[in-house]
Amino acid sequence: MNAAKHRLLLISLTGGFAALVVAVVAMYPSGDPAGLPAPLESVFPRPGDVLAAQAEIVIELPPDYVAGLVVDGRPVSPDEVVAVPATGTLRWRPGPGHVIERWEPGEHTVEVSWDRMPGRVPDPGAFAWTFRVI
Repeated sequence: MNAAKHRLLLISLTGGFAALVVAVVAMYPSGDPAGLPAPLESVFPRPGDVLAAQAEIVIELPPDYVAGLVVDGRPVSPDEVVAVPATGTLRWRPGPGHVIERWEPGEHTVEVSWDRMPGRVPDPGAFAWTFRVI
């Protein structure tokens, strides 16, 4: 192979790689395939996570929001949720006397719905995701 063919091959490979990088950045600009809707700041476990049976659900919203939780189609009583209004953090885990007493192995679905606290401009929304327990 002569120098011209090597140069053409190198240019073609470089161009193909550049096109691949541009396509990936265009499809996933944040590097995260699934974003959370505003104002939801974070959830744990994240969508698609695989966890041990001790998993705890953690939801973070801005402090002026209230939220409801449904796990595997069962509404969770507000008495079971540990809420920290100052930080907007909600925590829940299965336990004795709770709507779910322990995680069974397999896929689980969490649904959170939210709105601003009463007396503020409404901003309702909802988000659902799944994770797996091993």
